[in-house]
Amino acid sequence: QVQLVESGGGLVQPGGSLRLSCAASTNVFFFNVMAWYRQTPGKERELVAAYPRVGSRIYADFVKGRFTISRDTAKNTVDLQMNSLKPEDTAVYYCNVERVVGETTTHYWGQGTQVTVSS
Repeated sequence: QVQLVESGGGLVQPGGSLRLSCAASTNVFFFNVMAWYRQTPGKERELVAAYPRVGSRIYADFVKGRFTISRDTAKNTVDLQMNSLKPEDTAVYYCNVERVVGETTTHYWGQGTQVTVSS
């Protein structure tokens, strides 16, 4: 079982910045992908950014140029630096990791952290 603990959410004014962090209970090298998703009431959870073990980082169009996903293998964390925040970025942000063991693929989720962008 993998435990994911998110931190860093909060209230910020438009144009401001926040940094989210997700700490994993397992070495991050075990994960095929580490990612951040977000969800607002009445909408489906959507991908914000992903850090695959192999290949380039992936960003949703609506955050390109503003958000940066990074991974710290020493701390077993995946962070999301969010700059130039907009009110429409308000959502609950979730950390997600994908682990493949043999033929079994499992996704693990954090508990979510609220980000509110408002003046």
